[in-house]
Amino acid sequence: MYQEREILNIALLHGVNMNMLGKRDPEHYGTLSLAELENQVVKEARRLGLVCISFQTNHEGDLVEKIHELRLRALGMIINPGAWTHYSYAIRDALEMVKGPVIEVHLSDIDARTEEWRHHSVIRDVCDQTISGKGPDGYMEALQSLAQRLNPTG
Repeated sequence: MYQEREILNIALLHGVNMNMLGKRDPEHYGTLSLAELENQVVKEARRLGLVCISFQTNHEGDLVEKIHELRLRALGMIINPGAWTHYSYAIRDALEMVKGPVIEVHLSDIDARTEEWRHHSVIRDVCDQTISGKGPDGYMEALQSLAQRLNPTG
C-alpha cells in the first residue's frame, strides 16, 4: 500500500517484435507505434500517481534479466512478451519470482486468433490477470487494475 503522493514503479515490459508495432499487421496489432503506445501508458500512469519504467527487447535473455532486475524494485508489472507468450518457460519462470502483481496484456485476442498455437499462454498461470483483445485500451485497463491492487482503499 502507498501513501498519497508516494511514487510507485510500474514496469511495462514488451517482448519480441513489439518494436514493429505500427508497421506490422494493423488488423491484429493496430496502427500505434510502440513509442506512441508507451507514451499513452506513461501519461496514464502519471495521472494515476505511478511512475512507469518501459523496456522492450527482441532478445529473450535480456527480457529475463530485466524481470530479474525489476522483480523486487517494481511494485507491479505489465507484460506483453509477444510470441514468447506461447513457449518461453524461461520468461514464465522469471515472472514466477516477481513479488508484486503481474498483468499479461495482448493487443489482439490471442484466444480467437486463427493460428492454434497462439491460443496457449505459458505465462498466464503466473500472472494475476490477463487482458487480451482490447488494443491499447487493454494497457489502460491493466494500469487501472494495478493502481487498484496497489492502493485498494484509494
